[in-house]
Amino acid sequence: MLWFNVGQLVNTHGVQGEVRVTPRTDFPEERFAIGNELFLFMPDEKTPIKLKISGARRHKNFYLLTFENHYNLSHVEKYKTGMLKVSEEQLGELEENEYYYHEIIGCDVISLEGETIGTVTDILETGANDVWTVTPAQGKPHYIPYIEDIVKEIDIENKKITIELMEGLLS
Repeated sequence: MLWFNVGQLVNTHGVQGEVRVTPRTDFPEERFAIGNELFLFMPDEKTPIKLKISGARRHKNFYLLTFENHYNLSHVEKYKTGMLKVSEEQLGELEENEYYYHEIIGCDVISLEGETIGTVTDILETGANDVWTVTPAQGKPHYIPYIEDIVKEIDIENKKITIELMEGLLS
């Protein structure tokens, strides 16, 4: 079974069983919705722990989550450093022209003229639109905004993204 990271537990929060989670997902509001099931993978454990979200709220750059039957600090303290994941079946369908991060990261980026720019190595959420970190074989990374004027074609099957090079984009 394939598993996908959705959040890194970084600490506990208070004494009521909340955990602080750094999101590692494209859709944190949906992933961390009350009632959703997540699987916690601990570094030295082979079997994941199934957890059901009973509370969720955004706090700065984190999400504070509580889980069913985990009502105090002693229930969740052992989960620090764990990774929350979902199975491939839990991913769900996306709208047209929407992609999961794992589909975009690793794609080769080329210009309309056929010039290789690099490979998408990270995705930054800026609010208005995502910005892709495109790392060339040599040199500094480029930051490519995911907007219609620049990104012309995304071919997930062949891991290839075609962009239009606008003036100053790669400088």
